[in-house]
Amino acid sequence: MAKAAQPTEGRQANRRGAARLAAVQALYQMDLAATPINEALAQFESHWIGREVEGDEYLPAEAAYFRDVVRGVVDDQRRLDPMIDAALSKGWPLKRIETVLRAILRAGAYELDRKRDVPARVVVTEYVDVANAFVDRDETGMVNAVLDQLARQLRADEFAAG
Repeated sequence: MAKAAQPTEGRQANRRGAARLAAVQALYQMDLAATPINEALAQFESHWIGREVEGDEYLPAEAAYFRDVVRGVVDDQRRLDPMIDAALSKGWPLKRIETVLRAILRAGAYELDRKRDVPARVVVTEYVDVANAFVDRDETGMVNAVLDQLARQLRADEFAAG
């Protein structure tokens, strides 16, 4: 990762925002260390979310939302990855993207596709905020561009009105 997450810096995240951050971290761990989903969920819920870890305070998160995003990404990954690949610049397939960015893009794509009760612009903004905790400005811009493109494809009706 380009820089360490500092969950207490900047504006205070809400419980759903904290759930998104934890989901990205769990997906990152699962991808990098091949951690099984149930182990990752249990570990984050019992040792990270709402606790202090190595001097960083992890905010309380909406546990059900956290579980839904992680499970949803895992269940839908075979469908999500080609959508993300199509939105990425030519020559940069998802498998070449840094692990944390893959986790962010997958979680954002999942929410855009499946969480219709959350406005697309909110999803994009929230995952750009999550990206800010881990990566540099250029990579954050890539997250914004890819998720915005997916939002306009998956939720065209939200953008048609204005």
